[in-house]
Amino acid sequence: MSYDVFASVYDILTENVNYQQFADRICSLLSQNGIDGGLLLDLGCGTGTLSFLLEEKGYEIIGVDPSEDMLSVANEKKYETDSPAVFLCQSGESLDLFGTVDAAVCSLDTINHIESTEKVKETFRRISLFMNMGGIFVFDINTPYKHKKILGNNVFFYDLDEVYCIWHNAFDENTFKIDIDLDFFIKNEDNDDYKRFSESFSEYSYDICIINEMLQDSGFELIGCYDDYTDNEVTYNSQRVTFVAKKTKTIVEGEYK
Repeated sequence: MSYDVFASVYDILTENVNYQQFADRICSLLSQNGIDGGLLLDLGCGTGTLSFLLEEKGYEIIGVDPSEDMLSVANEKKYETDSPAVFLCQSGESLDLFGTVDAAVCSLDTINHIESTEKVKETFRRISLFMNMGGIFVFDINTPYKHKKILGNNVFFYDLDEVYCIWHNAFDENTFKIDIDLDFFIKNEDNDDYKRFSESFSEYSYDICIINEMLQDSGFELIGCYDDYTDNEVTYNSQRVTFVAKKTKTIVEGEYK
């Protein structure tokens, strides 16, 4: 997926996302587990909004995303603010850093965009490989409940000044996979005309128990599981689950010591 057009309007379409709440909660979870600063990996960083908020909290940021277009926007912000953050164009399953990090975050259902348990597990393994022992990994997923009951076979409309977006979902009852088609109508700066662009991608469902197994197989211990970015317990109708995992084993050629 390239997200080439999506990247140009992503910040506009996510203006209602409370990134500050996410950043505060993530920092609280990291602090509770002894991580009050240091080098932090933001996997699936997109346009860098959360990255820069975490940087303001005192973390050194390495932002990673597979979309060059998303990272182009992130780098524009970086240069505008003279931020020392580093952004790399990589997928989670091919993560390759120069050294190790103290913590990692992966927010806004990035994990759901990985299309197989094998690739999710490899992503976890790569994060573990480049994380210091005792490091903390905070990430979220959209739940199967959200895929079926909230996203489902629904159509959503975003009518904003700069862009009009039609978001169409196709839900697979057997796999809980969501195929997402986006149609963007972007206003021409020179007149009142709109130009249409289309993009498509998918989200995949992963059960909490499977996530836990993959974490354990990747050298992590699951130490917390919450309803969204709150301190509430997960319920049957939770739409997003936030996980907190601690690295407890070191990977050596696919095994641990």
